[in-house]
Amino acid sequence: MSLEAARKLDMVLFDKTGTLTTGEFGVERVLPNLGPELGDRAQGVAKVLEYAASVDRGSEHYIARAIVKRAEESKLQLLEVSDFLRIPGLGAKAKIKDQMVYVGSEALLKDLGVVVPVNLLPEISHLAGLGKTIIYVVMENSLLGVIALSDLIREESRQAVKDLKTMGVKVAMLTGDSEEVALWVASELGIDEYFARVLPGAKSAKVKLLQAKGYKVAMVGDGVNDAPALTHADIGIAIGAGTNVAIESAGIILVKNDPRDIVKIIKLSRTTYRKMIQNLFWATGYNVVALPLAAGVLAFKGILLQPALAAVFMSLSTIIVAINALFLRRQKL
Repeated sequence: MSLEAARKLDMVLFDKTGTLTTGEFGVERVLPNLGPELGDRAQGVAKVLEYAASVDRGSEHYIARAIVKRAEESKLQLLEVSDFLRIPGLGAKAKIKDQMVYVGSEALLKDLGVVVPVNLLPEISHLAGLGKTIIYVVMENSLLGVIALSDLIREESRQAVKDLKTMGVKVAMLTGDSEEVALWVASELGIDEYFARVLPGAKSAKVKLLQAKGYKVAMVGDGVNDAPALTHADIGIAIGAGTNVAIESAGIILVKNDPRDIVKIIKLSRTTYRKMIQNLFWATGYNVVALPLAAGVLAFKGILLQPALAAVFMSLSTIIVAINALFLRRQKL
């Protein structure tokens, strides 16, 4: 059913992380908000990483894992935490030494009412402009520092977007990252439309928004947060290496993490439909012409198709249909 409907798609909506990008984040820069409690820069970097990793140790998020990995590589001793809580779409928080520490996005920072010091703004803006994901570390009501992480764009994504647009299919992207990161990825890949700072619960709303514009939408994702959007899309396509929830919510599952397979799905659907119409033509042609002649419709004009010859034509039409169907195997996707 989903494969048949794929020929009608005119919009593919990708979730960014793990689909268009590798999803393998790494810490690139740590910017401490230097003050009396942080000491020199090296000590400040260590403290920001130490506190962030201590909170994120309880999270399964890919960004959290990257921060914890960097702290472990730096041989930092993680601290005991209590009251850990994951904040969906924003970050996480936990108590360290009786003080609440928050680790999350700019949206979380705004919710907390914390202002970024002016001296950090130029470098944060520069890193965001390069497509880095910016994470803020806050203790109570003051900023400890900023962590910049990078996620590489898949080379396969460039070809996938290009091929989809050549086929007349528009491409859109949604992400929980900032406007700057979303703009950078979209411009790098030539994506038509993007949605930034999308909270997990709002992903399906973006699918409905595109459908309201008249598009037949395929949603491509791999995470738990993508499941509602996969369900609401005309066709849900899950990455095979994604979560079980995403896979169970999709109509089509990709074995490999290769966005170029989306192009193959649409091509296969269109080619199969074309072959079906061709075979229907051959089968119908026989029934419309040969059967009436064999029944003697034109016998009064001396035109009569012998039953034996009609049987030969029937067998020939079946052979033609079978051979035409076999040509599908030679079709390059």
